[in-house]
Amino acid sequence: MSIDFLVSVLDSMENPARVNRNNAANIVLEQPNLLTELVNLTFSITQEVSVKAAWVLEWICTHHGIAHIHSHLTTFTHNISKLTFDSAIRPCAKICEHLAIAYTSKKQNSTQCILTDEYIDLIIETGFDWLITDQKTAVKAYTMNTLYLFGLQKTWIHPELEHLITTKIIHESSGCAARGRKILSLIRKNNT
Repeated sequence: MSIDFLVSVLDSMENPARVNRNNAANIVLEQPNLLTELVNLTFSITQEVSVKAAWVLEWICTHHGIAHIHSHLTTFTHNISKLTFDSAIRPCAKICEHLAIAYTSKKQNSTQCILTDEYIDLIIETGFDWLITDQKTAVKAYTMNTLYLFGLQKTWIHPELEHLITTKIIHESSGCAARGRKILSLIRKNNT
């Protein structure tokens, strides 16, 4: 199957309803070569199809396992900072959170072996950029959690994150402030 087929599948999605994302994800999973095309379309940032590709990629990572992104981490981590559509940034922020959860899990898993320092640093850098720019609440919520988790191993992150939350994020929307307070509590609990 070709990229044209995948584009037609994505174009036929009217909205991000669960059934639409699930149907498109099943088509991609039945033909694994389409996963590479899906990742590439996610980062074709001048085309609105990138938003639908991001929705489906996040659905696959959330409902079928984060390991699906493993062979595409170079493309993913080197391009997340280039995303421009809000509706593509949110699902990619959630994928970053899934990667951080898997990486910091006490249960041994394949993400811990494949997620290199380079990939982590690119996720962290993009995460801080997302927190200081005008992003939706969901992006900031996923990102704060991602940075908190990576900060359990990279000690410089928590002080920077704490400063950003207390000086900026706590004064934003009620959703951002609530997640910020939760992350501050986790940071302070971790420090004791």
